[in-house]
Amino acid sequence: MTELTSIARTRAFIVHPSVKTKPHSSALNGELERYRPADSRLEEIVSLADAIALDVIDGIVVPIPEIRPATYLGSGKVKELGALAAEAEIDLVVMDCALSPVQQRNLEKAWKVKVIDRTGLILEIFGERAHTKEGRLQVELAHLTYQKSRLVRSWTHLERQRGARGAAGFLGGPGETQIEADRRMIDERIKSLKKQLETVVRTRELQRQNRRRVPYPIVALVGYTNAGKSTLFNRLTKAQVFADDLLFATLDPTMRGITLPSGKRIILSDTVGFISDLPTHLIAAFRATLEEVIEADVIVHVRDWSHPETRQQRRDVMDVLASLNVTERDHRIIEVLNKADLVPAGEGIGALDEEAASRILRISALTGQGCTKLLATLDEILSAEDSVISVDLTYGDGAPLAWLYEHGEVLSRNDNDTGVHVSVRLADKACAQFKQRYPDKATLN
Repeated sequence: MTELTSIARTRAFIVHPSVKTKPHSSALNGELERYRPADSRLEEIVSLADAIALDVIDGIVVPIPEIRPATYLGSGKVKELGALAAEAEIDLVVMDCALSPVQQRNLEKAWKVKVIDRTGLILEIFGERAHTKEGRLQVELAHLTYQKSRLVRSWTHLERQRGARGAAGFLGGPGETQIEADRRMIDERIKSLKKQLETVVRTRELQRQNRRRVPYPIVALVGYTNAGKSTLFNRLTKAQVFADDLLFATLDPTMRGITLPSGKRIILSDTVGFISDLPTHLIAAFRATLEEVIEADVIVHVRDWSHPETRQQRRDVMDVLASLNVTERDHRIIEVLNKADLVPAGEGIGALDEEAASRILRISALTGQGCTKLLATLDEILSAEDSVISVDLTYGDGAPLAWLYEHGEVLSRNDNDTGVHVSVRLADKACAQFKQRYPDKATLN
């Protein structure tokens, strides 16, 4: 990817085709949770465009009765929007929907500008945000898989080049880069990327095995993009992970160790933010990264409580988790309603969350409100299934005693003439490791 400034002057026009109608009041809760007003969807896609500094000239909701196979929109709307794009000297039209290759090609022919859909825009953002080698490989694989079917020679009417974003970008025009390059070369690159990512998967599995040998529970932060996960991560770990009021401000996962009030050490993981209609290409490409969530001992679902569509965002996150075989009723999940400082005092959390109210916390990652309670709750959850063991040591057993103090919570200690008797609470992982290291020292209380 090239520098962000390479597209800063790209004049973009945003179109949200509204083909859905508001569900009746008798509709199921699941349908209501997924419903978003068209104006809200437009606002989100504009925010996505802002995330890569596109110069958004205008955005419009276009009601359509049905999707047209050739151009998605009706012929009248195609002509009307084409006139608006020409008058405003637009370089790029972003369609907030999933376009087929034929629809995308026909719209480009009609409007004489570059057209990308929602998937293309999200992939472009991910390309800008990926900084690690793994992230770049995952984004490029997702991009090539998506773009492969769109490399058609009929795009050659778009002759002028619109920026120099390199082969992995969408916003550069064909020009001399030959966007209709040989599919065989694309296939070879995809095979190469998959082989490299297989190495990444093996490396991640080795890392997980190493972490399993270290008795530290893993807590993963998940949530809708811009819900405040990275701000919370920074608050709890005193780290300096980039966090901004920007969709997909961070992409590459980060892990840090922190100490809970009881002295228990945990590993906190900040993951990529989710979004509605997250491209399946990305879910597949980032599976190695998202599997960190599957391996977590506790999943903290961070929600933007101040957002008017927090319920819908919750449903989108749960849908992505479901694709990873993490169900909504998974006992590991706790919900954190973030940005409480922006919510009027006394406002409830809604009937949607009443069943799980005991596992819902109200916090503000920005001000620190509720963060102490969050740490205490994590402590309580992670300690619920801990084992308490009694250990008798001689005064020469300095190594096992030090190990217990480092990895467990010493509840009591009695020094006598023959040595030391301690009662220690240990996580299951740590308990198993201690028994393996010192099999003749420990007995369950």
